[in-house]
Amino acid sequence: MTPPRKQPARRGAVLRRGIVAGTVPIAVTALLAAADPAGAGTTGAAGAGDPYFPLAGNGGYHVSHYDLTLRYDPGSRHLDGTAVLAARATQRLTGFDLDLKGLKVTGVTVDHAKAAFRRDGQELVVTPRTALRAGRPFRVTVTYGGTPGPVTDPDGSLDGWIPTDDGAFVAGEPQGAMTWFPANNHPRDKSSYDFTITVPRGHTAVANGLYLGSRTAHGRTTFRWRQREPMAAYLATATVGKFKVEQYTTRDGLKVYNAVDPRETNAAAPVLKKLPSVLEWESRLFGPYPFRAAGAVVDHARDVGYALETQSRPLYDSAPDLGTLVHESAHQWFGDSVSLTRWKDIWLNEGFATYAEWLYAEQHGGQSAQKEFDALYARPAGDELWAFPAGDPGSGRNIFATPVYARGAMTLHELRRAVGDPAFFRILRAWASGHRDGHGTTAQFTALAKRISGRDLDGLFHTWLFTKGKPSTP
Repeated sequence: MTPPRKQPARRGAVLRRGIVAGTVPIAVTALLAAADPAGAGTTGAAGAGDPYFPLAGNGGYHVSHYDLTLRYDPGSRHLDGTAVLAARATQRLTGFDLDLKGLKVTGVTVDHAKAAFRRDGQELVVTPRTALRAGRPFRVTVTYGGTPGPVTDPDGSLDGWIPTDDGAFVAGEPQGAMTWFPANNHPRDKSSYDFTITVPRGHTAVANGLYLGSRTAHGRTTFRWRQREPMAAYLATATVGKFKVEQYTTRDGLKVYNAVDPRETNAAAPVLKKLPSVLEWESRLFGPYPFRAAGAVVDHARDVGYALETQSRPLYDSAPDLGTLVHESAHQWFGDSVSLTRWKDIWLNEGFATYAEWLYAEQHGGQSAQKEFDALYARPAGDELWAFPAGDPGSGRNIFATPVYARGAMTLHELRRAVGDPAFFRILRAWASGHRDGHGTTAQFTALAKRISGRDLDGLFHTWLFTKGKPSTP
């Protein structure tokens, strides 16, 4: 994600904010079990155990697939939804929570039987008619509706369902998925998705993954999308607007779908034209592109103030520059395919995507990564860059602040200088391939870097990721 524009800007584009139902993967089971360490309760935990967002996500189950059917009227801003979740219990459950904020729930069933439910803040508390045994697959259906709106994040920015003058800009990092569908809303829980979205004729509804087609009847058009590869809820979108649509297939076989607000077309076209070459370049550096589809949604929503790496199809609030395109595209590897287990490790997303910008500039006639590093290191000790260590932002308020992006990228540059280019790029490719469709932690990345390089890197990572203030030497 590109950082909210109220964050101090940098030169050019350096700082950016930017499964089918079945058996629960062992890694996912372990992660979700960690959210309920006692393991003895029969009610799933109300949160996934993340200290930055204590109520985000839920314990006791894993959602393997979401089937979302939505109907949105931009004029009245009313949303009707039916969400069908295919899940599996990771413990015995007499009740469980879903994250859902601000919309009225009209019914809940578990395995087609009516279930009791109540609201508790952002939690939808569900009590099935009979207890669910550990390991049992089950299906939850929630019908709901109302006027969705965004949530305000700890840093003051908005995310979630953000109304626009012709639809909605739907960007969910870090909390906003719960503003438009009931979810296990933490990156620990990744799922496949189907979307069926109906909007007034003349509008377009864009979601993740492959475009499956549309049909128009009685003045409304229904769009269908499918995201097969596992995706964290915050990366889902259902953006609506009056868009100019472009579709093509790259020479590598990727299905590209671009939707651009006509007010942004002229500015966006030269940058979007470079998308195939950017993805080819990143594939050479990081390994094969991790999804079947690609593209972009360029909206006219400049008050939003950021872009987001919505999976397979990044979302831009206005025409992006090339650096932003490179950044959000790099997130498809670092952040989307390889996801976080806790928000504290956000540098694994943003530091990597920022360093991709540096590498792109370096290899395409721009400033070298070393000069980017030097310019940043020249900042005085009191600069915001050194306000906190990239590997320990301290709170949700800081996860999209300057140190996560810039000092995160500087950490990678120091690693590159320490181990040399051959080992450095082997590390990046091994990280992306070894954790594809899964999760990674800072400890796992540092262990991988040490193993591949054969170097003792503890001091380097301690200094650049976890030491407060400006490091004494570059």
